[in-house]
Formats: sequence, structure tokens, C-alpha cells
Amino acid sequence: MNAVLYYRGSLTSCNYDCPYCPFGKTRDSAATLAKDRQGLKTFVEWASLQGTAGHRLSIFFNPYGEGLIHRWYKEAMISLSNMEHVEKVAIQTNLSANLDFIHKLNRNKAAFWATYHPGQVSEDKFLTQCMTLYENNVPFSVGSVGIRSAFPAIASLRAALPESVYLWVNAYKDKPDYYTAEDLSILSKIDPHFAVNAMDYESLGQTCNAGNEVFYVQGAGLVKRCYKDRGVIGNLYRDGLEGLSAVRACRMKVCDCYIGYIHMPELKLQDIYGSGLLERIPYGAMSH
Repeated sequence: MNAVLYYRGSLTSCNYDCPYCPFGKTRDSAATLAKDRQGLKTFVEWASLQGTAGHRLSIFFNPYGEGLIHRWYKEAMISLSNMEHVEKVAIQTNLSANLDFIHKLNRNKAAFWATYHPGQVSEDKFLTQCMTLYENNVPFSVGSVGIRSAFPAIASLRAALPESVYLWVNAYKDKPDYYTAEDLSILSKIDPHFAVNAMDYESLGQTCNAGNEVFYVQGAGLVKRCYKDRGVIGNLYRDGLEGLSAVRACRMKVCDCYIGYIHMPELKLQDIYGSGLLERIPYGAMSH
């Protein structure tokens, strides 16, 4: 089968201190880091065996905190991107890590979802990292949370990036009716697909590929339909993909996050993003 696997291990630490994030400037203990490293090692070893079973995998790392400042996430991306049966390996990252390892990646398969955090990093420094990816032909998208105070910084970054690099804006949804009509116009000029993310999608009982072709894996192998649904549907290492896969309607009232609603077939977002759906690179933007 063709399966999408989101992986989140034990890591809960980050080198940034974003005010809206509970993991800002936290440090994991040596024991927690060792547990995260071992969990990821087990996952990569499992993934390496799936080709013989006829499976094709697309993998997205979205750790709590920043993964690429730890060697084992870089090594995992290198290993997975060079496996024949792995279609895609992408990671959500603030791009603060040394990027020398990208030369070992299979750049036809690796991709970066890079998040810009104004106030945590200078535009120049972040842009330098983006250009390292760009000049080495590594696919990536760039984005930021669309809080009103960040509008100037987001617009400035958009102007500085090459035109072919897609910059997305995540709608700020903690406060209802946060955006004025003028705000929506400003953000839609920066991100032509902002309106897609600004919506919440009624999902209860709706068809979704989550739990059928898309799985959310936690470090010990526990599998959920998606990151918002707390129900455990099995264990990756015990049940395998065949044992986990079943058509499952959504149990949540609404789906409001990109990594969730892109898997609702009725939205047909494949028409916008194509093969860049996982890492959020639409047709026409920088891709292979």
C-alpha cells in the first residue's frame, strides 16, 4: 500500500521561545533524548523493511520542538531518503540547525517545511538558511503564523525570497473573528492559498484517509488516526500497516489544521499541491 506516516517521538525541547508554544526554550533530560533517539532508530529500521512487503512510504516528521538540532533526525532523513521504497521524507523545522547534511540527502525525495518565527531569528539569518536549500535544489516551503504583529515581517520575508518559493501563512485561530477584511486581503496577497487555511472544516463523520492510508505514529509505536484524535488504533510494530488500515470516518467536530484537512478527499487539495501535498509546496512553486 501507499502509506503516509506522521512521526512524533519523545522530543519536547526547542531552542526557540515562541510565546504561543508550550515547548519554547525547554530542555529534555539525557534520558528523554536517549528515548527519542532509540524510538526514531526503531522507526527507521521498521521503515527499511517495508519495501519487501510491497509498501511505498511517505514520511513526515513533526516533533514537539526542533528535531534537526539533534544528529539522529538528520541521519534518519538521510537514510530514509535513500531507500528505494520511500517516496518522500519531510520535516517541520525552524531551520536553525547546520544544513551541511543536505548533501547526503536524495534531493528527489527529501523536503523541508520551514517555519519562520519573527522575534526568534533575524530575517537575514533565516533567509540565508532558506537560500542554502534553494541553491542546493532541496524542495521546501516557508511559512509563519499570521498574527497581526508579524504581518510586516512576513511581508518582508516574502519580498526577499525567490518568487518560486511558496510562503504560506497559518491562520491564527485562537481568537474568533481575528481578521478584518483588510487583514484577509493583505495575507491573501502574500499567500494565494491563505483562504484554504483560514477555514475550519466540518469533519465529524466525514470521509478521511486518516487511519486508512495516513497514520500518526508516536515514538513507542502507538498509532492514531491523526494527531487530534486521541484514540489509539493499534501499534505499528505489532500490527503493521495491513493490520492498522481501515476506512474510518472522522470523530472530530472540525478539522482546522493543514496536516489534518489535506487528507479529506472531498476538499481535493491534491489539485493544488500535487506531489508537494505533504510538505506544502503547491504546483508551480519550487519542486522537482
